[in-house]
Amino acid sequence: MPSFFTSLNLIMKLIDSKKIFIFDLDGTLVDAYRAIEDSLNYTRKKLDYPKISYKKVKESVGRGDKNFIKAFFKDKDIKKALKIYRKHHKKSLLKYAKLKKGALGLLNFLKKNKKIIALASNRPKVFTLLILKKLSIKKYFDMILCADEINSHKPSPKILNNIIKKFSLDKKDVVYIGDMDIDLEAAKRAKVDAVFIKGGSSKVSDIKKYKDKIVINSLEEIYDG
Repeated sequence: MPSFFTSLNLIMKLIDSKKIFIFDLDGTLVDAYRAIEDSLNYTRKKLDYPKISYKKVKESVGRGDKNFIKAFFKDKDIKKALKIYRKHHKKSLLKYAKLKKGALGLLNFLKKNKKIIALASNRPKVFTLLILKKLSIKKYFDMILCADEINSHKPSPKILNNIIKKFSLDKKDVVYIGDMDIDLEAAKRAKVDAVFIKGGSSKVSDIKKYKDKIVINSLEEIYDG
């Protein structure tokens, strides 16, 4: 397994040595937490459940909307809740989803430097595309792959391995950027280097077991580093 980058001083080495940058979506490139909270609490109100805090919602996302809904509803209500949630979520994403600081600058920087850019998301494809189109960033990606397309969610490495195979790359040519412990686990299982960005669903304390990782506060650190 390749060693992880361990210092922000190696950011430029990261840029120079990698051919493909694979990104997670929520919490990494995009902030859609308000949209998720809005749709969840709308659904809970419809089914006579009490409101859930923004903090709890933020901590619970990232594993696909089916697993997300399962965490907040009784078994008998899950199917109905998922249907209500998804219908409402399309409108909520259009209203609340926004780019994270530095996301557009980084995508432009990578394109200018002729890097391959891919997206690996646990979000259903329909919502992923809605977000990318709404924020006008779909054009930057050479490949977009979502968990529901391959019936496999991170932390399984399948989504990363499929992208790597598509471009016939060596593992050393790859870096994966995400905001959750499951992102680092997926990278570890896929045997590729990873970058963890703070401010998403996982805290730095959640990823202590992943040694020799690079941790950044903002995407800007990658291209301004």
